[in-house]
Amino acid sequence: MARKGRAPEQIIAMLREAEVSLAQGKTVGEFCRGREISEQTYYRWRNEYGGLKVDQARKLKALEKENGRLKKAVAELTLDKLILQEAVRGNF
Repeated sequence: MARKGRAPEQIIAMLREAEVSLAQGKTVGEFCRGREISEQTYYRWRNEYGGLKVDQARKLKALEKENGRLKKAVAELTLDKLILQEAVRGNF
């Protein structure tokens, strides 16, 4: 099955639809089949976006992106530091 990237707004809207459908007596499996997602995806989204509003989800994604960028920068700087330490010791 092809992977579809969904925006946080779409995911939150889908989770709200799921709450309504489940309250009306549908099962999680029926809801997921209708939306062409797996039950595992539904539960993963529910854990990640469960009680969030749309603006909070946007902030979460922006912070995750920034965190990844900063981790990459730290890794590069650490590597540079190790290279310089080796050069100072004369082990090159």
